[in-house]
Amino acid sequence: MTWTAIIILLIVGLLLITLEIVVLPGAVAGIVGGVCMAVAVWQSYAVYGTVAGNIVLVLSVVATILLLVFFMRSKTWRFFGLKTEIDGKVNTVDEGVLPIGARGKTLSRLAPTGKASINGQIVEVHTINEFVDENEEIEIIKIEGYKITVRKL
Repeated sequence: MTWTAIIILLIVGLLLITLEIVVLPGAVAGIVGGVCMAVAVWQSYAVYGTVAGNIVLVLSVVATILLLVFFMRSKTWRFFGLKTEIDGKVNTVDEGVLPIGARGKTLSRLAPTGKASINGQIVEVHTINEFVDENEEIEIIKIEGYKITVRKL
């Protein structure tokens, strides 16, 4: 095997390992990249001797470590992370503000869960075994923790 083939195997191995780290899940590209690098090191030992094999081995290990350090320290990961904040909230039900028997209007279809406006508050409500269309009058029949159960009037 020539030096050109060994260098190509090392570069392909590094590229596959890079793809594994950055893009592809599943470890297949990383394993194939590692095999390419191992074959390049093995062939350098077999064809060119111990000194050349040691040099190729050390260079491939150093290149892999530098690659890992570069991708771990660079801002590459910010492109893959989520930056959105979730500003949704769970119903905070106060018995005094939303008492049982309070009436309101549905803002969306309750099938069996949806949104409703009760006493000026927009809350998520649930029905028991029924569907309620939008803009229908409803009444609170039960409050269990954060779950508000309503019925159609």
